Amino acid sequence: MNRKDDMPLLEEAARLGIRYLRQSRERRVAPADDAVAALERFREPLSEQGDRPADVLAMLDTLGSPATMATTSPRFFGFVIGGALPVTVATNWLTTAWDQNVAMHAVTPAAAILETVSAEWMIDLFGLPRESGYAFVSGATVANFTALAAARNRVYADIGWNVEADGLIAAPPVTVVVGAEAHPTVTKALGLLGFGRNRVVCVPVDGQGRMDVAQLPDIAGPTIVCTQAGNINTGAFDPIDEICDRAKPHGAWVHVDGAFGLWAAASPKVAQLTRGIDRADSWATDAHKWLNVPYDSGLAFVRDADALKRAMAITADYLLTASSQRNPSDFTPELSRRARGIDVWAALKTLGRSGVADLVERCCAHARRFADGLVAAGYEVLNEVVLNQVLVSFGDDEMTREVIRRIQADGTCWCGATVWQGRTAMRISVINWSTSTADVDRSLGAMLNAAKGIGGD
Repeated sequence: MNRKDDMPLLEEAARLGIRYLRQSRERRVAPADDAVAALERFREPLSEQGDRPADVLAMLDTLGSPATMATTSPRFFGFVIGGALPVTVATNWLTTAWDQNVAMHAVTPAAAILETVSAEWMIDLFGLPRESGYAFVSGATVANFTALAAARNRVYADIGWNVEADGLIAAPPVTVVVGAEAHPTVTKALGLLGFGRNRVVCVPVDGQGRMDVAQLPDIAGPTIVCTQAGNINTGAFDPIDEICDRAKPHGAWVHVDGAFGLWAAASPKVAQLTRGIDRADSWATDAHKWLNVPYDSGLAFVRDADALKRAMAITADYLLTASSQRNPSDFTPELSRRARGIDVWAALKTLGRSGVADLVERCCAHARRFADGLVAAGYEVLNEVVLNQVLVSFGDDEMTREVIRRIQADGTCWCGATVWQGRTAMRISVINWSTSTADVDRSLGAMLNAAKGIGGD
């Protein structure tokens, strides 16, 4: 490929991307069956000589674009997935052209500085300890892994064991405490770290998924307590302040899985849900959820920045790590990764403190509007709508699944199924910056229409 051919190709890619974003507001949310079936055309033998780049791009758009789930749509409520703010799409395109591997400050100074600035802004926004270390990672799974790796380092260091050097085979045991509704990304992270997915103390929860503090075990010896800020089904928060009252006097490390719920700290209207998070030792969140930046963008914050660095640092003769500046690769599992922090910087720079609060509050108001409309129509909302999550039952499990099937087939909006404490429910997650009251009402109408005639209604 000649360099002179770059510009028309890149300009065409930009045109197609802009067209896709414009169309996603009104297109059906789920792809049509024929569009999905057409994906089979991608299954072809690898050619000997290769195709023209323009033809490759055209094929990708012709076959791929119609077959995508429109997660950028203001009426996609199936998972906690934010639609990327336009400014973050733009910065994502620009930083892709930069093609920076954010490992060492000396090699990628612009990306490294912007990561530092955006992380410091978030630490301030969330009210976390100013001395906290941070890592930009792919998502909440790796954010939980990273934060809990720092926890593992510290609790073992406290009893004189170098876990990074000497491993876990002969290591003293560590008690890990989780709630019964802990997100599976926490469980997976614990497995990856060698603690075991099943060798945890599981604390019962209430009807909203909040950990029952009265049933916390007595804490003695090295202990990690994993709490949750924003249950993936109900949006509920563990009583983190009370948990810290029980755990911190005994030297336990308290971790907060706040994939989307941590952003509630930015809103004066719902910040009370996060009471006590500043007392914890580590936090995990996603910027590609409520901050609405493109995938992928997870973050880990750790009060003890040195523990994070000891768990993650990497050295080699060829790496330019001997620097007075912060080298990002000393704080993340990856050595090679894209410049995720720039999109976060752009979103925060554009929104400001009040804009982030407004984004959170609008989504919460939309969730309450959904709940009120469903209850008024005679359906059962299973959760206290404290944040952006709504769980609704349309009758028995079979009826609820049928309504969900109809909604997904209709295409006006898209919601998924979940099982909440033994009952099948439809989950509505409102987290897209572009969702309007009109989108809520249009989607609510489609939901009620899908439920008509089922079970004699």
